[in-house]
Amino acid sequence: MRIAMTGATGYVGAEVVRRLLRHDHEVRVLVRRPERAGPLGDLGVELVAGGLDNPASLRNLVEGTTAVLHLVGIIVESGLQTFDAVHVLGTQSLLAAAREAGVSLFVHMSALGARSDAAATKYHRTKCQGEEAVRASGLPHVIIRPSLIAGPGNAALGMMVNMIRFSPVLPVIGDGRYQMQPVWIGDIAEAFALALERPDLRGTFDLGGEDRLTYHQVLDHLETALGVRRRRVSVPVGIARFAAVAGTALPNLAPITPEQLQMLLEGNATADNAIESRFGIRPRRFAEVAREICAPYAARSPVQP
Repeated sequence: MRIAMTGATGYVGAEVVRRLLRHDHEVRVLVRRPERAGPLGDLGVELVAGGLDNPASLRNLVEGTTAVLHLVGIIVESGLQTFDAVHVLGTQSLLAAAREAGVSLFVHMSALGARSDAAATKYHRTKCQGEEAVRASGLPHVIIRPSLIAGPGNAALGMMVNMIRFSPVLPVIGDGRYQMQPVWIGDIAEAFALALERPDLRGTFDLGGEDRLTYHQVLDHLETALGVRRRRVSVPVGIARFAAVAGTALPNLAPITPEQLQMLLEGNATADNAIESRFGIRPRRFAEVAREICAPYAARSPVQP
């Protein structure tokens, strides 16, 4: 199958490309700067220069393809790269190009927690608007809502690993009981490949790992993988909110934005996990993934005080 893809240079996209190639698909990807696309070209992937804001590039991307795989998303707004521009307008533009080209399937990566209510973060509201655009397009579609995607290279987990490695004390916002359901990046990549190949997979699916873990339990697994134990100190939610807001005015003052803080406290787990029941994937346990993430550092981690 010939597949048009966005987001191929990202953390998730690079793994998905490798999985699609192992499934013998032809992959064409949209990149802003082909000269900076790294190993994609060496893998035999076709590169199309441009962005979601360039209709001509989108036409070149989807022409002659069977399916579109749309993975582009941002966590933090920067300049013209706003949530509305990327999650909503970018998705609408790609859908228009896909309809015009007669593409037969549109596979879209959203996010667990995407919803339209006013109390939701702008990230989640615009993710929801992107989903609505896909459903209204008239194209056969699959919408995948992953939980925290775990693996080497995940920024949030990488930050937690470095805190454990280098700090004798770990700050925990609030009570640390908010839950997440980390899902291995390899399982997510396989789910996208299956979504392209299996006609019975149509609609919207929540995907998470097997383990529903509190923030404390995630730290436990990472500490075990590193072979250390750290003292934990609770940071009141009010102080964390103040620091996050202050960080919007003074960049680098806080490692978390107000929206990221809200999403952390809301948790990121699902009672409707389709990864095994619908996709047939037995999810990898987080303890094993944590060992893989920490393997490069475990032997060199500072000894327990």
